[in-house]
Amino acid sequence: MELADENIIIPLTTFIKNSRMLVTKCEKPNYNQFVASGTATAMGFLVMGFLGFFVKVVFIPINNVILGA
Repeated sequence: MELADENIIIPLTTFIKNSRMLVTKCEKPNYNQFVASGTATAMGFLVMGFLGFFVKVVFIPINNVILGA
């Protein structure tokens, strides 16, 4: 029984205790935090999109010159 306590029951109870503590400490973001997160995400999408677009615009002509198409 001691082996089962040591390998199964104690880690399981510790996990449950830590999970309860995490859930009680968590809070939903307020409106300002949510808007800031959405704005940062949108800006990241825009920056990465424009970066990919400009890389494509620059390297398509270079690729055509190199391949002679």
